[in-house]
Amino acid sequence: MHTIEKIGGTSMSDYESVRDNIVFKPALADNLYQRVFVVSAYGGITDKLLESKKNGQPGVYKLFASSMQDDSWNDALSALKLDMYHINEDLFGSDSRALEEANRFINDRMIDAQKCLLDLQSLCRHGHFALDAHLATVREMLASLGEAHSAWNTARLLQRDGVNACFVDLTGWRSKTHMSLDDRIQQAFAEIDLSNQLPIVTGYAHSADGLMLSFNRGYSEMTFSRLAVLTGATEAVIHKEFHLSSADPRLVGESNAVPIGRTNYDVADQLANLGMEAIHPKAAKGLRQNNIPLRVKNTFEPEHTGTLITGDYVSDSPRVEIIAGTKGIYALELFDQDMAGLFHIYDPKIVGIIKRYKAHIVSKDINANTVTHYLSTNLKTIRRIRTELENTFPEAEVDQTKVAIVSAIGSDLKINGLLAQTAQAISDAGIGILSVHQCMRQVDVQFVVHETDYANAVKALHKSLVEVHDHGRAICLAS
Repeated sequence: MHTIEKIGGTSMSDYESVRDNIVFKPALADNLYQRVFVVSAYGGITDKLLESKKNGQPGVYKLFASSMQDDSWNDALSALKLDMYHINEDLFGSDSRALEEANRFINDRMIDAQKCLLDLQSLCRHGHFALDAHLATVREMLASLGEAHSAWNTARLLQRDGVNACFVDLTGWRSKTHMSLDDRIQQAFAEIDLSNQLPIVTGYAHSADGLMLSFNRGYSEMTFSRLAVLTGATEAVIHKEFHLSSADPRLVGESNAVPIGRTNYDVADQLANLGMEAIHPKAAKGLRQNNIPLRVKNTFEPEHTGTLITGDYVSDSPRVEIIAGTKGIYALELFDQDMAGLFHIYDPKIVGIIKRYKAHIVSKDINANTVTHYLSTNLKTIRRIRTELENTFPEAEVDQTKVAIVSAIGSDLKINGLLAQTAQAISDAGIGILSVHQCMRQVDVQFVVHETDYANAVKALHKSLVEVHDHGRAICLAS
């Protein structure tokens, strides 16, 4: 009877709240133990190690990958080490011995990483060695530093505060053997007694295949998911700095957004597709297949039961649960008169080009001679994809438009007239609809609008579909 719990980066940056609202408030009964915590790096640290998740501003990895002729990456690494020292000082400032140990721990890792990068930089300045062949490993190594830092600190702080916490390092640092993720987890937990130890686990785990190749920044969720599956957890819990709510409170207002009490993994997948992950879809798959419920909780409202996500939940009556969406989407349209009847030939080629440039396909629509892919990526990538499409299909017309997607999502959307109601709400707000998508599975309805209309479209749908109902403390309060 244990839980596996993941703590997000923003929450990790507030140790007192983590200790008081999460660790000292057990999920099951009154037992402080029988829990495992998988921790993210402190807020902003992984952005500085890799690149900003929001705007792509380069961190150490991106600086190293983009230029072999300067040492800007080294300057960024040195600056980041100082940032980590400052975090340590805030946490251990009154305990000089603990502060010295914390600084020594992260300093050893940063020096190791710096030496590796300097050696690789020197090697790859010779023509016989290609940097690209090593970049995936560099990214993994740098990512591991953030979680090692936060996990070591948290274990040490909890020990100071009377908890029998232990630091579980899955990063494979200085390891001489490569193993699968499952083997690494099982080896690390072979001697841990959950009845009287509280493991604090690095969100990054080194594996022979490399977690970041498949999951990129969602690697900690995969570690979390596999831990839950391999140890037979009763429940998986994610602690975030916000509730999973009916819409973004910053758009619709704090008083109008309602926490979601219950939903299912289908809905979680739709949110992930829009870039608003409750959990990475591949991480959710393991939980779903093993019937492990997932609970998403707000670190700063510990008394709230949060959102319970299960595989079999369907709302007792059809309803819209969430209004979500994303901006910065490019509608990439290809028109070719010869496509009629030959879509099965065109589409694999188009998708192959898109995936080669690693653009995320959010949605698509087709008619007899036109296919439009809605892509979440940057303008530089769009231009490269467009150029290759024009070369591959010289008779076609290719166009691009910056748009936003707004979606009404629910575990059961079999509501008569829903499409008409949603379209009317958007139209009444003075917003033009560029495209509509609704599938037979009845879990979401998507509207494509001009990017400038995104916020107003979210507000309009939320007001029409959610705010008209009195949901109280949560939409279907979880137990």
